[in-house]
Amino acid sequence: MWKQFLSKLPHNKSSKSHNVSDSTSSHAGSHRMNSGCSIQRTTSSGNAVSGRAAATVKRMSSAIFPSSVVAGIEPLVSFKDVPNHEKPNLFISKLNLCCVVFDFSDPNKNSVEKDLKRQTLTDLIDYVNTTTTRFTEPMIAASCKMFAANLFRVFPPNYRSSSSGGGENEEEEPMFDPAWSHLQVVYDLLLRFIASSSLDVKIGKRYIDHSFIMRLLELFDSEDPRERDCLKTILHRCYGKFMVHRPFIRKAVSNIFYTFVFETDRHNGIAELLEVFGSVISGFAFPLKEEHKIFLWRALIPLHKPRTVGVYFQQLTYCVSQYIEKEPKLASTVITGLLKFWPVTNSQKEVMFLSELEEVLEATNMPEFQKCMVPLFGRIGCCLNSSHFQVAERALFLWNNDHVTNLVAQNRQLIIPIIFPALERNARNHWNQAVLNVTLNVKKILTEMDEELILACQTKFEEDEDERVAHEERRRMNWECLEAAAAGQPVTGNTAVLVTPIATTPALSATLA
Repeated sequence: MWKQFLSKLPHNKSSKSHNVSDSTSSHAGSHRMNSGCSIQRTTSSGNAVSGRAAATVKRMSSAIFPSSVVAGIEPLVSFKDVPNHEKPNLFISKLNLCCVVFDFSDPNKNSVEKDLKRQTLTDLIDYVNTTTTRFTEPMIAASCKMFAANLFRVFPPNYRSSSSGGGENEEEEPMFDPAWSHLQVVYDLLLRFIASSSLDVKIGKRYIDHSFIMRLLELFDSEDPRERDCLKTILHRCYGKFMVHRPFIRKAVSNIFYTFVFETDRHNGIAELLEVFGSVISGFAFPLKEEHKIFLWRALIPLHKPRTVGVYFQQLTYCVSQYIEKEPKLASTVITGLLKFWPVTNSQKEVMFLSELEEVLEATNMPEFQKCMVPLFGRIGCCLNSSHFQVAERALFLWNNDHVTNLVAQNRQLIIPIIFPALERNARNHWNQAVLNVTLNVKKILTEMDEELILACQTKFEEDEDERVAHEERRRMNWECLEAAAAGQPVTGNTAVLVTPIATTPALSATLA
């Protein structure tokens, strides 16, 4: 039986490995000291596993894993079959066996070996769940090596078209990794390993270091949503357990956001990263550090810019609202940021922005509201006159919020003159009946608020409309004079000829004016 194992050793090993004699035991013992992975000594009568079945298992393990790993050991033995002092060595041995990676694109290839590796990983999970002893440094090092070998990989290029719209309803169909049944077990082991009380943080941080975390974050770009969901939980556990790595994690995630917003405009894991940081932000102490405020200004607010904001909008809104709950003074900064990145050609994004704006206004106090109310209601007035009925309707629904209505009432002398012309134009010209009805209701609310101010605004609006009509008439008369003067001039040489348009569109008239 041992001839089969020793015959698979590399040829540059000692020639003693080719001799089967009474010295086999001492040779295996020295190999165990060098590799740190041996579990059982290879005596002829003291083995726990014997017989034909054991020989079959050993032959299969040699076929699956490199012979240099399995020589002189039996890593497929169960943890309950070895004494406690040998379990760490068995743990390391099993981890080394699991470093072998298989191709899962063909489900029929190496099926027996894949099943054995999966069983080995399951044994490791059971051990991590039940052990009460501290993980030694070799155990931690071997664990991180195995996680890196199985999880860290380069994703193939994304050939999906990036020219399509990025609305909430246009989210692409997810792609599933054929190796997920295997990756899921490895992720489960990683999660339980990090969460285990047997992991010493002082030792673990040497191996779960910046490089390890950076490569873990790169996996968030996986197209498989199941993998991203596992990574989300693991990253949260890492952030909670390794406090020394927290600044680095925040900085690394910020860099991912910067690259996504200002360079690539494509990343699969923004929603999951924001979900992790939603809970992280909720744990920030008050008053907020300057570093945390910079994360809001430079990372979270610009995330409103990409066209695919609908994919992660819910998580982004939650993160922003957490900041305002922690420090209400940031409300004006958030509103100013929203106005900076406000969409002007994407109606679906406008509806989302209005929803977030209402949520922000609910947590805004009076001093912060007064800092930004003039540009804010100027933008809301533009939304009221939108030809897209959902945008106009959503803007009008802001007055259904009692807190927003109260803010408007206390600052009505400034706000109503800004918003009234948009309401009046809606009431006269908007094509959608639902928008007309809601507009009349809002006008009624404002009238009850301050009837004299509404009448003054109505008079001012009428005057402005009369002036606008007079201005358009003067412009039309000027054009007619120019056309008449040009028509009386003879056409000679390279003289420009004025061609009278058949029908002048309003847009063209505005341009010429």
